[in-house]
Amino acid sequence: MKKVLHLGKERGHANFGWLDSHHSFSFGNYFHPEKIQFGALRVLNDDSVEAGMGFGTHPHDNMEIISIPLSGELAHKDSTGTNGVIQTGEVQIMSAGSGIRHSEFNHSLKDKVNFLQIWILPKERNISPRYEQKAFAKEGKLNSFQTVVSPNEPNAVWINQDAYFSLSLLEEGKELDYKLKNPNHGLYVFLINGKLNAEDQPLERRDAVGIWETEQVHFKAEKESEFLVIEVPMN
Repeated sequence: MKKVLHLGKERGHANFGWLDSHHSFSFGNYFHPEKIQFGALRVLNDDSVEAGMGFGTHPHDNMEIISIPLSGELAHKDSTGTNGVIQTGEVQIMSAGSGIRHSEFNHSLKDKVNFLQIWILPKERNISPRYEQKAFAKEGKLNSFQTVVSPNEPNAVWINQDAYFSLSLLEEGKELDYKLKNPNHGLYVFLINGKLNAEDQPLERRDAVGIWETEQVHFKAEKESEFLVIEVPMN
């Protein structure tokens, strides 16, 4: 088993006034030679956007882009004709494929929105762009792993990669094992809130750890912990 620790306080940081963003991996003006990607996971940004502000229309191609609101609502519009709102408790994925243009704005005119924006390198290039979002019940992640992104599970949003995203809300003192779908995959663990041990690696709020060369990862909540696990191919 191998591990790499990414402390929340050591993430890249950019503050543009309307946007306060923390980067787990090299992004924009932040570059760290040892934080380029974790397998197929290329970007994990923790973004807070002021009321009524957001990202104007811009292009993407050949990237799987996932948005997970942690608080607030995110308005999305793109060149496939999608125009809607992503609420806390929902997960959105956009396969940029051969090319797409989109915008993302805080839907509220009074409250901030905080969301995770995650980019995954695609399995197949130049597919037709597509968009999907789905709501997930909070009860589904209580002391369990709730799969929200998957290439083959009907209750999750579909991704053009052999990657799996799962959310968990683990009560204090509870333990849980995650079994990887493929022994050649790695697991990136991002602690949203709480205090968690991942294979005896202590994690505080917004810390992360990448774990690979294992078939199973053990978790124990020192305090109630909400966390995201991203299973990705490592090559």
